[in-house]
Amino acid sequence: MNENGKIVPSEIKGWNWGAFIYNVFWGIGNKTYLPLLCLIPGFNLIWMFVCGFKGNEWAWQKGDYKDIDTFRAVQATWNRAGLAQFIIGLIGIILYIAFIGFILTMATHTGGTSTHTTIV
Repeated sequence: MNENGKIVPSEIKGWNWGAFIYNVFWGIGNKTYLPLLCLIPGFNLIWMFVCGFKGNEWAWQKGDYKDIDTFRAVQATWNRAGLAQFIIGLIGIILYIAFIGFILTMATHTGGTSTHTTIV
């Protein structure tokens, strides 16, 4: 139970990708403003995980949902978008690291085919 007397059903507890990835926008959209703390540099790296873990509970407490199915339907959209963005970001990071590795390898690789010209 929270400060306004709303009991959080155990069925809705769990990870919320939307609250994790889109924390500030998700918070505003769900009328819960604790995710705005993600605007604090440095602190946001920790708080985004808190948002992911507690997001469903906060949204339930602040929202006006008639039943669990309606809540799940609304949060499913946020979850899909958040998970997709997480996967895209992860792929981007992996490609970036691979690209940097490739560039560094090419810059340091002589390959034994160096063509040095000696001027006499």
